[in-house]
Amino acid sequence: MVNLGPSRSLEVPVSVLAVNGRRVLADLVPGALARDIALVVAGAGLTGLAAQIALPVPGSPVPLTGQTFAALLVGAALGWQRGGAAMVLYLIAGVAGVPWFQGASSGMPASLGYVVGFVFAGVLVGHLAGRGGDRTPLRTVGTMAVGNLVIYAFGVPWLMAAANVSFGKALSLGVTPFLFGDALKIALAAGLLPAAWALVKRK
Repeated sequence: MVNLGPSRSLEVPVSVLAVNGRRVLADLVPGALARDIALVVAGAGLTGLAAQIALPVPGSPVPLTGQTFAALLVGAALGWQRGGAAMVLYLIAGVAGVPWFQGASSGMPASLGYVVGFVFAGVLVGHLAGRGGDRTPLRTVGTMAVGNLVIYAFGVPWLMAAANVSFGKALSLGVTPFLFGDALKIALAAGLLPAAWALVKRK
């Protein structure tokens, strides 16, 4: 707060990319602009690293990777603005040539639609987390499930165009093989995020 005199004051926002208050885990980190930039870069980097954890799915051009889990986790932990910004950075840098998409790739692969979905999922998951959507296991399951649906909503149409397949075929290639893995990731997030908040409350 800047004092302008005995009867007037001016409120200065604490952070450029986040609202005031500890609404998401990243708000526990001190600082403002420098913190936000560091968190955005770190979120994009974490997603890039997680993307290298890939298991090929027989018959599908889209492998099972850790990047979906990382993207949703980043959105929940950083909040909608920083989480969304991290995914925008991940997307733009990858398309521009940074080899941090799955398999150390870049450019515009058949799975790019899922990466586009990360941006919108990160924003939505971050918004829900800011409203308490990551405080309990049940809420976290709902938040992450919605985030996954958003990713599929962008990934499937792109896969249809890139692979020149029908909607049903795109579902069998780019959705069905990953449902079990997504369920495991959601369960993991449902354990991690509420546990992190419980740890914070003890301090």
